[in-house]
Amino acid sequence: MDRRIQVDDLHDKSYVQPSFDGTMDLNKNDKKVTKTLVTNGCVDYKGYIADKQTTGGWKSSPFIIVNEVAERLAFFAVAVSMVTYLVSEMHQSLPDAATHVNDWIGAAYVLTLLGAFLADAYFGRFLTITIFSCIYFVGMILLTLSASIDSLRPPQCTKRPCTPSKNSQTYFLYGALYLIALGTGGIKPCVSTFGADQFDEADSKESQKKYAFFNWFFFAINMGALLGITLLVYVQQEKGWIWGFAVPTATMFASIVILIAGFTKYRYQKPMGSAFTRFIQVIMVSIRNHFRGVVVGNESELYEMKTKESDIFGARKLPHTKQYRFLDKAAVVTDPEILTNNKWRLCTVTQVEEFKSFIRILPIWASTIALSISFAQLSTFFLTQANIMDRNIGSHFTIPAGSVPVFAALNGLLLVPIYEKYIVPYLRSKTGYQRGITSLQRIGVGLFVSVFALMSSALVERMRRSHSDPKSLSVFWLFPQFFLIGTAEVFSYVGQLEFFYDEATDGTRSISSALFLSEIGIGSWLSSAIVKIVESATGGVEEGWIRNNLNKSKLDYFYWILTGINGVNLLVYLVVALRYKGKNYEGGTIQDESILIELDGQF
Repeated sequence: MDRRIQVDDLHDKSYVQPSFDGTMDLNKNDKKVTKTLVTNGCVDYKGYIADKQTTGGWKSSPFIIVNEVAERLAFFAVAVSMVTYLVSEMHQSLPDAATHVNDWIGAAYVLTLLGAFLADAYFGRFLTITIFSCIYFVGMILLTLSASIDSLRPPQCTKRPCTPSKNSQTYFLYGALYLIALGTGGIKPCVSTFGADQFDEADSKESQKKYAFFNWFFFAINMGALLGITLLVYVQQEKGWIWGFAVPTATMFASIVILIAGFTKYRYQKPMGSAFTRFIQVIMVSIRNHFRGVVVGNESELYEMKTKESDIFGARKLPHTKQYRFLDKAAVVTDPEILTNNKWRLCTVTQVEEFKSFIRILPIWASTIALSISFAQLSTFFLTQANIMDRNIGSHFTIPAGSVPVFAALNGLLLVPIYEKYIVPYLRSKTGYQRGITSLQRIGVGLFVSVFALMSSALVERMRRSHSDPKSLSVFWLFPQFFLIGTAEVFSYVGQLEFFYDEATDGTRSISSALFLSEIGIGSWLSSAIVKIVESATGGVEEGWIRNNLNKSKLDYFYWILTGINGVNLLVYLVVALRYKGKNYEGGTIQDESILIELDGQF
């Protein structure tokens, strides 16, 4: 008889969930049998509780990491080229092209909220990644067709003003781009979380490997970006737009194949239902009980399931906390007769605490959005500067403008191994914290560096514009701003990955990851808004600070505005982070080591 346990058996009262020592009671008559099973409810591809010896960990995560390399390669190959493509092939103005690219990137990351919702509520992470990867692939095919078929582009510009693109041509291109954005939105919130699912938090060894995974996952992003902005941009420059888009299309197909290849090795979290619906239920019941005069008394009187598992399928119970006590009214039993499964009338403590955990991270999320405005410049104005500078190396090689972000990508590739190998052990010896510094501290370092990145951008652009021959100035003058932005991203991106995953509950992991990624999209939209405001307030595209001719623009003024925004944002973040109470904060006592370090003045 097959004694392996299926996840559905956990809701049979004769079964219990795995305990935190890796054991499981098969039923009330069985002896406790030691098994190497995960404790977080993940299953293998057959639906059995996942075994650590055959699934997850570094047996499965390489497939996810390589998949991320391939997907990011395709995305960055398109992203760094799109402003040039819109200007040269679709005959758009520079400010309009930069705005459209920012809007497109913004949509890609804000749509992560949709992907997270579908993954948590219906499909699960693996299936969501697979479905949206196919949508992404279709978008890449259409983009390649846009570059291949002459009727889908306006005629070549031989004299100005150039013939503008037709609406049908523009709509076809935007349709392709927004299919790619939709695909990205479905993939991004799930892939890092799916990777983290491969490590059991209750196992101290696997838990530590999970943090290393986050660093190597970021390494994969930078490797994909590096290949996309060097190899593929070079192909694009030498072979034309058709090959420039066809190769990343093939790469996107390869990413799907690589992901599916690890099918038997993965650990899977089954869908737990819509967290957004549960949030609304808590809000509605709290408000209803408030107006009915309900008062929260002893916390022991709050409603909770009597079983070992919570009422949220696949999620562990959460202890009550004293923050946001208004929401506790949703768990007050006002009528013993309504102890039913109607969550629109009575919520459990776990459901209320799940919503509290989500609310706690919102101030951190809001106070890091400005950082994404800085990142938005990598694929727009930073590249525009590079395009009109001297990119020659010797007399035989010219660096493609789209490859200049390699200065930032290489930073990530070099800094992650150095950080893991040398910096973390050193910091650990000084702070006593396992990861050297906490995730909030790491985000703070990234915000701090971003201020100097934009300051460097302003100074270099002022120097470039004042030069007697701006076009003769070497592109390597842009190295400081790319390097510093890359450094800021290394610290902040991985810190945010760790923070938003750790502070999420079992049922909100994908949504929490999507919330983090959505700020990249919102930052891109804000960048577009700032460009439009500056353009309008300073005289328009012909006379203002940002013109079609960058040598006649005052882009350094725009960079100083972003420097000020990042400086103010850093101060706001410090206040928010120092006041932050994590999900393990209770009654004024810090139970979580990372929070203790932050409030102990180590920030």
